[in-house]
Amino acid sequence: MQAEYIQIGEIVKPQGIRGEVKLRAMTSDMSRYARLETVFLEKKGVYTETKVRKGRVYDGFAFLQLEGVDDRNAAEALRGCGVYVDREHAIELGEDENFVCDLIGLTAVDTAGREIGRLTDVLTPNSVCDVYVFSTPRGEMMLPALRRVVRSVDVAAGTIVLDEAVLDEVAVWEDEPAERDE
Repeated sequence: MQAEYIQIGEIVKPQGIRGEVKLRAMTSDMSRYARLETVFLEKKGVYTETKVRKGRVYDGFAFLQLEGVDDRNAAEALRGCGVYVDREHAIELGEDENFVCDLIGLTAVDTAGREIGRLTDVLTPNSVCDVYVFSTPRGEMMLPALRRVVRSVDVAAGTIVLDEAVLDEVAVWEDEPAERDE
């Protein structure tokens, strides 16, 4: 089931004395923060709709001025809050793109139909490709999210199909020792 809200950031601290907050950005479209009109702040599982007065980006971080947050103390009270948008205001995805929140929990199977495990995390170590992290009976497995290994993703069916022939070549298992050049 798809989540109603999609996380686009987390408030890390107040910025200045006028209530602006600094966010750790969680989006591939940094320009979106300047266009935001409304966000949902999440604290302890409760989502509160909040109007955005102004948004900006600087040095890889996003900054928001929120309605009703007029000083440093009010901004400090929001530290650690998740910042979300509803699906209606989410960015448009391209073909073969999915929101990470929709991928987490999908079951991985190989092209022979054998179940491998569940997707637990998506890492973004660089701009080349994401890394999928799976929980398996054998332990944690990581692999690059490349078309040659990830054959299909079906969010509605809850599955990710991995090419069994390529899997041994690219997967890194928790129980495998690293190879050393000696």
